[in-house]
Amino acid sequence: MRSAELFAGCGGLALGMSRAGFTHALMAEFDFDAVETAKHNKARAIEHVAHWPVEKTDVRDINWEPLRGQLAVVSGGPPCQPFGIGGKKLGPDDSRDMWPEAIRAIREAAPEGFLFENVRNIAGPKFRGYLEWVVRHLARPKLVRRAGESHEEHLARLKSMRGGEEYRVSWQVVNAADYGAPQIRFRVLIFGVRDGLDITPPLMPATHSHDRLLWDQFVTGDYWKRHGLRNKREPFNSKDAARVRELKLRGEPPAEAPWVTVRDAIQGLGEPNGVRNHVFQPGARVYPGHTGSPLDRPAKALKAGDHGVPGGENMMVRDDGSVRYFTIREAARLVGLPDDYLFPRSWSESMRQLGNAVPAQLGEAAGKWLRDLIF
Repeated sequence: MRSAELFAGCGGLALGMSRAGFTHALMAEFDFDAVETAKHNKARAIEHVAHWPVEKTDVRDINWEPLRGQLAVVSGGPPCQPFGIGGKKLGPDDSRDMWPEAIRAIREAAPEGFLFENVRNIAGPKFRGYLEWVVRHLARPKLVRRAGESHEEHLARLKSMRGGEEYRVSWQVVNAADYGAPQIRFRVLIFGVRDGLDITPPLMPATHSHDRLLWDQFVTGDYWKRHGLRNKREPFNSKDAARVRELKLRGEPPAEAPWVTVRDAIQGLGEPNGVRNHVFQPGARVYPGHTGSPLDRPAKALKAGDHGVPGGENMMVRDDGSVRYFTIREAARLVGLPDDYLFPRSWSESMRQLGNAVPAQLGEAAGKWLRDLIF
């Protein structure tokens, strides 16, 4: 199954798609450092990475004609900065908005399906109209904007159309932790399937749950036993305590797998030893709004920031209450990258890449979901 990956970053979504069975015919990323990270691991023949055709590429320069009709899927995460919580929130007026290029890729490559992701904020009140434009335009990628036509005017024209959609498109907000990532990271996923397949993509069901983690921690105690710890801990807050009481009354374990915690993710690494990016970074401290991630829950979303780590949030809270920054190796595990996937750049640059990365666990789950719909 041939695919193309746009806005590949350091490779989180690309790795997930590779694990889902897709072989990349094209892999484009504009950021030099992220490309060098991917190339570094390609050269080391990392599993699923050794054959990545990754190149520093401006997606606006891609000629899709040679790949037209040759791809099962186009996937990628257009830059989220125009739609993030921070920054100027310029949306489609931001020069970094690459959604038109993602839509051009679908129009010109004509794949069987596609998978795009972005920040949850694009589904919020400020940008909801633009998200609707993206979704409806992906359904009819050939119905392009006219000269001087605004997004709002184009959306009205798209909405007025009846029948003739090239793709059936659906979108949903997901939490990466619900798909096995040890990270609370909310994203918008957009799935598309060629209309001729006569399938409208249903919502992708969760495979992991907070309820099952609470069950394993505070009903059976299996979580603590697995880690060789005494089961003396109480639920983390009153909401969790109330939920545990409900689970006990129900008397049956939730069907999903438990959320993966920080403790689960970093098991076996031990304290930083300077090997394979497992290097101590000094300076972590707690202050209001930046308290780090407890070990026995999925981590808070890793942040990219302009210079590595904004506010020192990318840190763990250890059992004794002290904090330290996640090492690159630990952060890579939170993103689902294997221990032999190395980052040749500085801590701050590597953490920027990891903070921008789609967790590979989410990418694999979404890739398999789309694969099974198409095939």
